[in-house]
Amino acid sequence: MAKTHLIDVVKRGGKRTTERFNRDKLYASILAACLSERSPDGMAETTAHRVCDVVVIWCNNRPEITSDDLRRVAAKHLAILHPEAAYLYKHHRLVL
Repeated sequence: MAKTHLIDVVKRGGKRTTERFNRDKLYASILAACLSERSPDGMAETTAHRVCDVVVIWCNNRPEITSDDLRRVAAKHLAILHPEAAYLYKHHRLVL
């Protein structure tokens, strides 16, 4: 897991600058999607941690990822654990 701090995330369409991968930021967005679907706090936290763990493993062999790829991979794994939250997470720009 220690390598994740070296991963650059290319923002949407490459129009904005890159930023370092931040697990806490990913966790917060997944947690928010789960809580928006009225998941109990403990379940939402566990789900967010599990999805983040999988995403970190996916990231570790890549020096750079896109924000779209990050969202796609996270949503795919979130859909297994919480389909409704995955929909919100994946389509947050359209829903909010």
